[in-house]
Amino acid sequence: MLSSTFPFPPTRGGTQVRTFNLLNYLSRRHTVTLVTQREADVSDVDISGLRECVNNLVVFDRPSDKSNGLAGKAKRFVTFLATSTPPSVLNRYSHQMQNWIDDFVDGGKCDVVTCEHSVNEIYIRPHFQQKVKTVVNIHSSVYGSCRNQLETGISENQLRDRINLPLLRRYEQKYCQKFSDIVVTTEEDKIQLLEFKPDAKIPVIPNGVDLVSFPYRTTDPGGRRIVFVGAMDNLANIDAVCFFANEVLPEIQKLYPDTTFDIVGSRPAPEVLGLQNQPGVNVTGRVPSMVEYLHKATVCVVTMRTGFGIKNKTLEAMAAGVPVVGTDRGLEGLACDSSDVPLRAIRANQVSEFIQAISQLFDNTQLRAELSHNARQYVESKFTWEGAGQYYEQVCLSNFG
Repeated sequence: MLSSTFPFPPTRGGTQVRTFNLLNYLSRRHTVTLVTQREADVSDVDISGLRECVNNLVVFDRPSDKSNGLAGKAKRFVTFLATSTPPSVLNRYSHQMQNWIDDFVDGGKCDVVTCEHSVNEIYIRPHFQQKVKTVVNIHSSVYGSCRNQLETGISENQLRDRINLPLLRRYEQKYCQKFSDIVVTTEEDKIQLLEFKPDAKIPVIPNGVDLVSFPYRTTDPGGRRIVFVGAMDNLANIDAVCFFANEVLPEIQKLYPDTTFDIVGSRPAPEVLGLQNQPGVNVTGRVPSMVEYLHKATVCVVTMRTGFGIKNKTLEAMAAGVPVVGTDRGLEGLACDSSDVPLRAIRANQVSEFIQAISQLFDNTQLRAELSHNARQYVESKFTWEGAGQYYEQVCLSNFG
Protein backbone atom coordinates (compact mmCIF):
# COMPACT_ATOMS: atom_id res chain seq x y z
CA MET A 1 0.00 0.00 0.00
CA LEU A 2 1.33 3.42 -1.00
CA SER A 3 0.19 6.47 0.96
CA SER A 4 2.13 9.74 0.82
CA THR A 5 -0.09 11.02 3.65
CA PHE A 6 0.68 9.42 7.02
CA PRO A 7 -2.50 7.52 7.99
CA PHE A 8 -2.19 7.60 11.77
CA PRO A 9 -3.84 8.32 14.09
CA PRO A 10 -7.08 7.76 12.16
CA THR A 11 -8.58 10.80 13.91
CA ARG A 12 -6.54 12.98 11.52
CA GLY A 13 -9.52 12.84 9.16
CA GLY A 14 -9.58 13.29 5.39
CA THR A 15 -7.88 10.69 3.23
CA GLN A 16 -6.06 9.23 6.25
CA VAL A 17 -9.27 7.81 7.75
CA ARG A 18 -10.05 5.71 4.68
CA THR A 19 -6.45 4.60 4.24
CA PHE A 20 -6.03 3.55 7.87
CA ASN A 21 -9.25 1.55 8.07
CA LEU A 22 -8.69 -0.32 4.81
CA LEU A 23 -5.12 -1.01 5.90
CA ASN A 24 -6.34 -2.21 9.28
CA TYR A 25 -8.77 -4.65 7.66
CA LEU A 26 -6.32 -6.05 5.10
CA SER A 27 -3.43 -6.43 7.55
CA ARG A 28 -5.53 -8.78 9.68
CA ARG A 29 -5.70 -11.23 6.74
CA HIS A 30 -2.66 -10.58 4.57
CA THR A 31 0.99 -9.58 4.74
CA VAL A 32 0.91 -5.84 4.05
CA THR A 33 3.82 -3.48 3.50
CA LEU A 34 2.83 0.17 3.90
CA VAL A 35 5.08 2.78 2.26
CA THR A 36 4.34 6.28 3.53
CA GLN A 37 5.83 9.69 4.25
CA ARG A 38 6.46 11.50 7.51
CA GLU A 39 5.53 15.15 7.82
CA ALA A 40 6.56 17.60 10.53
CA ASP A 41 3.56 16.86 12.76
CA VAL A 42 4.11 13.08 12.76
CA SER A 43 5.65 12.00 16.07
CA ASP A 44 7.70 8.94 16.96
CA VAL A 45 4.68 7.79 18.98
CA ASP A 46 2.54 7.98 15.82
CA ILE A 47 5.08 5.87 13.93
CA SER A 48 5.16 3.28 16.72
CA GLY A 49 1.35 3.17 16.77
CA LEU A 50 1.12 2.64 13.03
CA ARG A 51 3.87 0.01 13.09
CA GLU A 52 1.66 -2.13 15.33
CA CYS A 53 -1.08 -2.11 12.68
CA VAL A 54 0.95 -3.40 9.73
CA ASN A 55 3.41 -6.20 8.96
CA ASN A 56 6.05 -3.93 7.44
CA LEU A 57 6.15 -0.15 7.73
CA VAL A 58 8.50 1.85 5.51
CA VAL A 59 8.63 5.59 6.27
CA PHE A 60 10.30 8.30 4.18
CA ASP A 61 10.60 11.98 5.03
CA ARG A 62 8.36 14.16 2.92
CA PRO A 63 10.52 16.17 0.49
CA SER A 64 10.85 19.85 1.31
CA ASP A 65 9.08 22.19 -1.08
CA LYS A 66 11.81 24.11 -2.91
CA SER A 67 9.53 25.67 -5.49
CA ASN A 68 8.27 28.73 -3.62
CA GLY A 69 8.16 32.19 -5.19
CA LEU A 70 7.25 33.32 -8.68
CA ALA A 71 10.08 31.43 -10.37
CA GLY A 72 9.14 28.25 -8.54
CA LYS A 73 5.48 28.56 -9.53
CA ALA A 74 6.45 29.14 -13.17
CA LYS A 75 8.69 26.07 -13.12
CA ARG A 76 5.92 23.92 -11.62
CA PHE A 77 3.45 25.06 -14.27
CA VAL A 78 5.88 24.32 -17.12
CA THR A 79 6.38 20.84 -15.65
CA PHE A 80 2.59 20.44 -15.43
CA LEU A 81 2.28 21.31 -19.13
CA ALA A 82 5.06 18.93 -20.12
CA THR A 83 4.20 15.92 -17.96
CA SER A 84 0.48 16.34 -17.16
CA THR A 85 1.37 15.85 -13.49
CA PRO A 86 -0.06 18.55 -11.16
CA PRO A 87 2.19 20.45 -8.74
CA SER A 88 0.26 18.98 -5.79
CA VAL A 89 1.50 15.53 -6.86
CA LEU A 90 5.05 16.59 -7.73
CA ASN A 91 5.47 18.39 -4.39
CA ARG A 92 5.21 15.06 -2.55
CA TYR A 93 7.32 13.05 -4.95
CA SER A 94 10.36 11.35 -3.40
CA HIS A 95 13.06 9.86 -5.64
CA GLN A 96 14.24 7.80 -2.67
CA MET A 97 10.76 6.40 -2.19
CA GLN A 98 10.48 5.70 -5.93
CA ASN A 99 13.74 3.72 -5.94
CA TRP A 100 12.56 1.64 -2.99
CA ILE A 101 9.22 0.87 -4.69
CA ASP A 102 10.93 -0.02 -7.99
CA ASP A 103 13.24 -2.50 -6.25
CA PHE A 104 10.37 -4.02 -4.26
CA VAL A 105 8.06 -4.53 -7.25
CA ASP A 106 10.72 -5.54 -9.76
CA GLY A 107 12.13 -7.94 -7.17
CA GLY A 108 8.81 -9.81 -7.10
CA LYS A 109 8.18 -9.10 -3.42
CA CYS A 110 4.43 -8.42 -3.73
CA ASP A 111 1.35 -9.55 -5.62
CA VAL A 112 -0.67 -6.33 -5.43
CA VAL A 113 0.22 -2.64 -5.25
CA THR A 114 -2.49 -0.21 -4.09
CA CYS A 115 -2.32 3.57 -4.31
CA GLU A 116 -4.36 5.08 -1.50
CA HIS A 117 -5.54 8.30 -3.13
CA SER A 118 -4.62 9.18 -6.69
CA VAL A 119 -1.72 11.44 -5.60
CA ASN A 120 0.31 8.22 -5.20
CA GLU A 121 -0.15 7.19 -8.84
CA ILE A 122 3.15 8.88 -9.69
CA TYR A 123 5.04 5.92 -8.18
CA ILE A 124 3.43 3.38 -10.51
CA ARG A 125 5.50 2.51 -13.59
CA PRO A 126 3.48 1.47 -16.65
CA HIS A 127 5.33 -1.87 -16.77
CA PHE A 128 4.24 -2.76 -13.22
CA GLN A 129 0.97 -4.09 -14.65
CA GLN A 130 2.93 -6.93 -16.28
CA LYS A 131 4.31 -8.02 -12.90
CA VAL A 132 1.62 -7.27 -10.29
CA LYS A 133 -1.97 -6.21 -9.90
CA THR A 134 -2.13 -2.40 -9.61
CA VAL A 135 -5.05 -0.70 -7.86
CA VAL A 136 -5.74 3.02 -7.50
CA ASN A 137 -8.18 3.95 -4.74
CA ILE A 138 -9.45 7.35 -5.93
CA HIS A 139 -10.92 9.23 -2.98
CA SER A 140 -12.22 11.92 -5.34
CA SER A 141 -11.65 13.01 -8.94
CA VAL A 142 -9.21 15.95 -9.12
CA TYR A 143 -10.63 16.96 -12.50
CA GLY A 144 -14.21 16.73 -11.23
CA SER A 145 -13.36 18.75 -8.11
CA CYS A 146 -11.69 21.54 -10.11
CA ARG A 147 -14.58 21.68 -12.56
CA ASN A 148 -17.08 21.87 -9.69
CA GLN A 149 -15.17 24.70 -8.00
CA LEU A 150 -15.28 26.69 -11.23
CA GLU A 151 -18.98 25.96 -11.76
CA THR A 152 -19.89 27.02 -8.21
CA GLY A 153 -17.67 30.11 -8.28
CA ILE A 154 -15.66 29.26 -5.17
CA SER A 155 -12.33 28.67 -6.90
CA GLU A 156 -9.46 30.47 -5.14
CA ASN A 157 -8.05 31.48 -8.53
CA GLN A 158 -10.50 31.29 -11.43
CA LEU A 159 -7.93 32.05 -14.16
CA ARG A 160 -5.48 29.45 -12.87
CA ASP A 161 -8.14 26.77 -12.54
CA ARG A 162 -9.57 27.45 -16.01
CA ILE A 163 -6.09 26.93 -17.42
CA ASN A 164 -5.55 23.84 -15.24
CA LEU A 165 -8.88 22.16 -16.01
CA PRO A 166 -7.99 20.59 -19.40
CA LEU A 167 -4.57 19.65 -17.99
CA LEU A 168 -6.21 17.85 -15.06
CA ARG A 169 -8.53 16.03 -17.44
CA ARG A 170 -5.51 14.86 -19.46
CA TYR A 171 -3.69 13.90 -16.26
CA GLU A 172 -6.53 11.81 -14.87
CA GLN A 173 -7.14 10.10 -18.20
CA LYS A 174 -3.44 9.29 -18.54
CA TYR A 175 -2.81 7.83 -15.08
CA CYS A 176 -5.94 5.65 -15.14
CA GLN A 177 -4.40 3.63 -17.96
CA LYS A 178 -1.61 2.41 -15.66
CA PHE A 179 -3.92 0.49 -13.35
CA SER A 180 -5.44 -2.97 -13.43
CA ASP A 181 -8.28 -1.76 -11.20
CA ILE A 182 -9.83 1.57 -10.26
CA VAL A 183 -11.85 2.04 -7.07
CA VAL A 184 -14.02 5.09 -6.27
CA THR A 185 -16.20 6.23 -3.38
CA THR A 186 -19.31 7.45 -5.25
CA GLU A 187 -21.33 6.73 -8.39
CA GLU A 188 -20.64 10.28 -9.58
CA ASP A 189 -16.90 9.67 -9.63
CA LYS A 190 -17.47 6.32 -11.34
CA ILE A 191 -19.37 8.02 -14.18
CA GLN A 192 -16.60 10.60 -14.50
CA LEU A 193 -13.79 8.04 -14.67
CA LEU A 194 -15.60 5.75 -17.10
CA GLU A 195 -15.18 8.59 -19.60
CA PHE A 196 -11.43 8.07 -19.30
CA LYS A 197 -11.43 4.26 -19.29
CA PRO A 198 -14.75 3.06 -20.75
CA ASP A 199 -13.92 -0.65 -20.54
CA ALA A 200 -12.96 -0.52 -16.85
CA LYS A 201 -14.90 -2.23 -14.11
CA ILE A 202 -14.98 0.43 -11.41
CA PRO A 203 -16.38 -0.73 -8.07
CA VAL A 204 -17.86 1.90 -5.76
CA ILE A 205 -16.59 1.34 -2.21
CA PRO A 206 -17.96 4.06 0.07
CA ASN A 207 -16.31 5.26 3.24
CA GLY A 208 -17.28 3.85 6.59
CA VAL A 209 -17.53 4.91 10.21
CA ASP A 210 -15.88 3.52 13.31
CA LEU A 211 -19.08 2.93 15.29
CA VAL A 212 -17.14 2.57 18.55
CA SER A 213 -15.50 5.98 18.15
CA PHE A 214 -18.83 7.52 17.07
CA PRO A 215 -21.43 5.97 19.42
CA TYR A 216 -25.11 6.76 19.07
CA ARG A 217 -26.14 9.46 21.50
CA THR A 218 -28.59 8.46 24.19
CA THR A 219 -30.41 11.80 24.63
CA ASP A 220 -31.53 14.72 22.48
CA PRO A 221 -29.96 17.87 23.96
CA GLY A 222 -32.58 20.17 22.42
CA GLY A 223 -31.54 23.81 22.36
CA ARG A 224 -30.37 25.85 19.38
CA ARG A 225 -26.83 24.59 18.87
CA ILE A 226 -25.52 24.07 15.32
CA VAL A 227 -22.21 22.36 14.54
CA PHE A 228 -19.92 21.92 11.56
CA VAL A 229 -16.96 19.53 11.80
CA GLY A 230 -13.90 19.16 9.57
CA ALA A 231 -10.31 20.23 8.97
CA MET A 232 -10.50 23.99 8.79
CA ASP A 233 -7.59 24.59 6.44
CA ASN A 234 -9.44 22.77 3.64
CA LEU A 235 -10.78 25.04 0.88
CA ALA A 236 -14.16 23.30 0.64
CA ASN A 237 -14.65 23.43 4.43
CA ILE A 238 -13.57 27.08 4.63
CA ASP A 239 -16.10 28.01 1.96
CA ALA A 240 -18.78 25.92 3.69
CA VAL A 241 -18.50 27.61 7.10
CA CYS A 242 -18.07 31.12 5.66
CA PHE A 243 -21.21 30.63 3.57
CA PHE A 244 -23.19 29.43 6.56
CA ALA A 245 -21.89 31.97 9.09
CA ASN A 246 -22.24 34.95 6.75
CA GLU A 247 -25.43 34.15 4.86
CA VAL A 248 -27.51 31.63 6.81
CA LEU A 249 -26.75 32.06 10.52
CA PRO A 250 -27.80 35.75 10.77
CA GLU A 251 -31.19 34.86 9.29
CA ILE A 252 -31.61 31.95 11.69
CA GLN A 253 -30.71 34.22 14.62
CA LYS A 254 -33.47 36.66 13.64
CA LEU A 255 -35.92 33.83 14.36
CA TYR A 256 -33.97 32.16 17.19
CA PRO A 257 -31.65 34.75 18.80
CA ASP A 258 -29.96 32.22 21.10
CA THR A 259 -28.64 30.11 18.19
CA THR A 260 -24.94 29.24 18.34
CA PHE A 261 -22.62 27.84 15.69
CA ASP A 262 -19.62 25.67 16.65
CA ILE A 263 -16.93 25.30 13.97
CA VAL A 264 -14.99 22.24 15.14
CA GLY A 265 -11.76 21.20 13.46
CA SER A 266 -8.01 21.58 13.37
CA ARG A 267 -5.89 24.29 11.73
CA PRO A 268 -8.54 27.01 11.25
CA ALA A 269 -7.57 29.39 8.44
CA PRO A 270 -7.51 33.15 9.10
CA GLU A 271 -10.86 33.69 7.40
CA VAL A 272 -12.38 31.02 9.66
CA LEU A 273 -10.87 32.55 12.80
CA GLY A 274 -12.36 35.87 11.72
CA LEU A 275 -15.86 34.40 11.98
CA GLN A 276 -15.50 34.43 15.79
CA ASN A 277 -16.30 38.14 15.69
CA GLN A 278 -19.88 37.28 14.76
CA PRO A 279 -22.48 36.68 17.50
CA GLY A 280 -22.82 33.05 18.55
CA VAL A 281 -19.88 31.71 16.49
CA ASN A 282 -17.29 29.56 18.27
CA VAL A 283 -14.15 28.36 16.45
CA THR A 284 -12.63 25.56 18.54
CA GLY A 285 -9.51 24.50 16.65
CA ARG A 286 -8.45 20.93 17.24
CA VAL A 287 -10.42 19.17 19.99
CA PRO A 288 -9.77 15.93 21.90
CA SER A 289 -13.18 14.50 21.00
CA MET A 290 -15.17 15.43 17.89
CA VAL A 291 -18.04 13.20 18.98
CA GLU A 292 -18.49 15.20 22.19
CA TYR A 293 -19.41 18.27 20.13
CA LEU A 294 -21.68 16.22 17.88
CA HIS A 295 -23.58 14.79 20.84
CA LYS A 296 -24.18 18.29 22.24
CA ALA A 297 -25.47 19.68 18.94
CA THR A 298 -29.10 20.16 17.98
CA VAL A 299 -28.26 20.08 14.26
CA CYS A 300 -25.16 19.33 12.21
CA VAL A 301 -24.84 21.27 8.96
CA VAL A 302 -22.78 20.01 6.03
CA THR A 303 -22.81 23.13 3.87
CA MET A 304 -20.29 21.94 1.27
CA ARG A 305 -20.59 23.65 -2.11
CA THR A 306 -17.66 21.79 -3.64
CA GLY A 307 -15.57 18.66 -3.00
CA PHE A 308 -16.44 15.30 -4.48
CA GLY A 309 -16.85 11.97 -2.70
CA ILE A 310 -18.71 10.72 0.35
CA LYS A 311 -18.06 13.02 3.29
CA ASN A 312 -16.73 11.39 6.44
CA LYS A 313 -18.17 14.27 8.44
CA THR A 314 -21.68 13.45 7.20
CA LEU A 315 -21.41 9.75 8.03
CA GLU A 316 -19.92 10.45 11.46
CA ALA A 317 -22.66 12.91 12.37
CA MET A 318 -25.32 10.44 11.22
CA ALA A 319 -23.68 7.65 13.22
CA ALA A 320 -23.63 9.86 16.31
CA GLY A 321 -27.36 10.47 15.96
CA VAL A 322 -27.23 14.19 15.15
CA PRO A 323 -29.87 15.40 12.66
CA VAL A 324 -28.04 16.49 9.49
CA VAL A 325 -28.92 19.26 7.07
CA GLY A 326 -26.68 19.06 4.01
CA THR A 327 -26.18 20.28 0.47
CA ASP A 328 -26.09 18.05 -2.59
CA ARG A 329 -22.29 17.89 -2.16
CA GLY A 330 -22.60 17.22 1.56
CA LEU A 331 -24.99 14.31 0.99
CA GLU A 332 -23.26 12.95 -2.12
CA GLY A 333 -23.41 9.18 -2.42
CA LEU A 334 -26.13 8.84 0.24
CA ALA A 335 -29.78 7.84 -0.17
CA CYS A 336 -31.29 10.23 2.35
CA ASP A 337 -34.50 11.84 1.13
CA SER A 338 -35.90 10.06 -1.92
CA SER A 339 -39.46 8.74 -1.88
CA ASP A 340 -38.39 5.11 -1.54
CA VAL A 341 -36.26 5.46 1.62
CA PRO A 342 -36.87 6.68 5.19
CA LEU A 343 -35.90 10.31 5.79
CA ARG A 344 -32.27 10.22 7.00
CA ALA A 345 -31.14 13.81 6.45
CA ILE A 346 -32.65 17.02 5.08
CA ARG A 347 -31.31 18.45 1.85
CA ALA A 348 -30.75 22.20 1.51
CA ASN A 349 -28.76 24.24 -1.01
CA GLN A 350 -30.22 27.76 -0.87
CA VAL A 351 -30.28 30.06 2.16
CA SER A 352 -34.08 29.83 2.36
CA GLU A 353 -33.91 26.02 2.34
CA PHE A 354 -31.44 25.99 5.23
CA ILE A 355 -33.63 28.37 7.23
CA GLN A 356 -36.68 26.19 6.68
CA ALA A 357 -34.91 22.90 7.48
CA ILE A 358 -33.16 24.15 10.62
CA SER A 359 -36.32 25.85 11.87
CA GLN A 360 -38.23 22.59 11.45
CA LEU A 361 -35.62 20.70 13.43
CA PHE A 362 -35.40 23.32 16.18
CA ASP A 363 -39.19 23.20 16.64
CA ASN A 364 -39.95 19.51 16.11
CA THR A 365 -38.58 17.00 18.63
CA GLN A 366 -40.22 14.10 16.78
CA LEU A 367 -38.56 15.04 13.48
CA ARG A 368 -35.15 15.18 15.17
CA ALA A 369 -35.76 11.73 16.67
CA GLU A 370 -36.84 10.32 13.29
CA LEU A 371 -33.74 11.57 11.49
CA SER A 372 -31.47 10.45 14.32
CA HIS A 373 -32.82 6.89 14.37
CA ASN A 374 -33.00 6.44 10.60
CA ALA A 375 -29.52 7.83 10.01
CA ARG A 376 -27.85 5.58 12.58
CA GLN A 377 -29.57 2.48 11.16
CA TYR A 378 -28.47 3.47 7.65
CA VAL A 379 -24.83 3.84 8.67
CA GLU A 380 -24.86 0.56 10.59
CA SER A 381 -26.22 -1.32 7.57
CA LYS A 382 -24.31 0.33 4.72
CA PHE A 383 -21.26 2.26 5.91
CA THR A 384 -19.01 0.20 8.15
CA TRP A 385 -15.27 -0.13 7.62
CA GLU A 386 -15.65 -3.89 7.93
CA GLY A 387 -17.91 -3.92 4.87
CA ALA A 388 -15.64 -1.55 2.94
CA GLY A 389 -12.61 -3.67 3.83
CA GLN A 390 -14.26 -6.88 2.64
CA TYR A 391 -15.13 -5.32 -0.71
CA TYR A 392 -11.65 -3.82 -1.13
CA GLU A 393 -10.12 -7.22 -0.37
CA GLN A 394 -12.23 -8.76 -3.14
CA VAL A 395 -10.89 -6.20 -5.61
CA CYS A 396 -7.31 -6.81 -4.54
CA LEU A 397 -7.65 -10.59 -4.76
CA SER A 398 -9.65 -10.85 -7.97
CA ASN A 399 -7.92 -12.92 -10.68
CA PHE A 400 -5.79 -14.66 -8.05
CA GLY A 401 -8.11 -17.65 -7.77
